[in-house]
Amino acid sequence: MFTHDIIASFNELETSLYNYICQNGEKVAYMRIRELADETHVSTATILRFCRKINCEGFSEFKVKLKMHVGENKKTVLKGSQHSVMEFFERTLKGDMEEKIRMAASLISKADNVIFIGIGSSGILAEYGARYFSSLGKFSMYIKDPLFPIHANFRHNSATIALSVSGENNFTVTHLNQLKQEGSKIISITNNKHSTIAKISEINIPYYVTEEWLENANITTQVPVLYILESMAREIYKLNK
Repeated sequence: MFTHDIIASFNELETSLYNYICQNGEKVAYMRIRELADETHVSTATILRFCRKINCEGFSEFKVKLKMHVGENKKTVLKGSQHSVMEFFERTLKGDMEEKIRMAASLISKADNVIFIGIGSSGILAEYGARYFSSLGKFSMYIKDPLFPIHANFRHNSATIALSVSGENNFTVTHLNQLKQEGSKIISITNNKHSTIAKISEINIPYYVTEEWLENANITTQVPVLYILESMAREIYKLNK
């Protein structure tokens, strides 16, 4: 709601108003403009200028956006980890995931090079996946830096494994577009099959667990991704043997 550029544009009074709103968001969302002016010791004209700076036509629109912002940032009541894992395995047993894992393993086993891509927590899993695959005899590299260069020799006859909960990360999509155009086979592991990354993949393995957020951090369990990666690596090992 408050971008860096918008905050930088605030004058002293507007900065004071911004600080009050950040500390009292739930309260401000239900105030009248005069009440907010009295609490912050600024004029209603200052509040209206403040609203326009954050792309709101008036105080009413600002309060609507603020309510949405506060709602998005409310703390989540965390489910037990057992619930998330059981949710995943129940769906796995009923679906075609094992078949997709075998298809992906077959495609990867024929590739000369394997590239893992992810960012954030998916970047950590990309590093783990590359290490696990390499330990089982399929040497792999991982990329979690948006500016990391990929030499043409490595892209040739390669398989790329993209990890993303949302399947919409711009960094990952950009890299995958480049790799796909240069002939790399794309396998993606995402939380659903309708995302951009899933659509540009030769094989997508969705795991469908309920996404969880806590204070703007995506804390969706990554146990399904570990299961898929390890199962895939073991299947590749069997194929190579």
